[in-house]
Amino acid sequence: MTQDRPTATSPKRLPKQVRREQLLDTAVALVRARGTDGLTLVTLAEAAKVSRPIVYDHFGTRAGLLVEVYRRLDERHRTALAEALEAAEPTVDAIAHVMSTAYFACATDMPEFAAVSAALKGNPEAEAIQHELLDSYTKLMVTALAPYAGLPPDALQLRCIGILGAAEAIAAELNLDRATPTDAISALTDLIVGNVTRRR
Repeated sequence: MTQDRPTATSPKRLPKQVRREQLLDTAVALVRARGTDGLTLVTLAEAAKVSRPIVYDHFGTRAGLLVEVYRRLDERHRTALAEALEAAEPTVDAIAHVMSTAYFACATDMPEFAAVSAALKGNPEAEAIQHELLDSYTKLMVTALAPYAGLPPDALQLRCIGILGAAEAIAAELNLDRATPTDAISALTDLIVGNVTRRR
């Protein structure tokens, strides 16, 4: 029995998980180059040089593809934040600065994140997943800030949710060139420190 060999018209056979990773990397690159309007199951198949059934088998629908791209970008962002927090000095100011820097690095270095998020608006399944990932991000913040907060866990979590809302608004100003990265990081750092260390 001979091993299947790719031909000029068939893609190289890859393990399913490896192929999925390749497709997601290609999808992210497509969004960066063409925006979300340029990402469909057909354009992904063409860019990845695979047959359409392969892409349909992995993602099913365009919405399913966008959800998985969103998960991929969120995972990258949370991994970068977790690594930065591991290396941060154990003070509330240092932790807040690391969080702020990582947040705006995502906003500026991964513009496709916001684009994919916007494309998923109105999709109930996608919005449920976005809430799930936001909860995960909030828990990461709460865990990092808890030693410095002096607040009950529920109160700290609610404040972190509010801080993330403010961060999103500041990121919008940054993307419109109405704030500098330095000013955005400083503002968010102050918001984090001021809100999580206040006792009530």
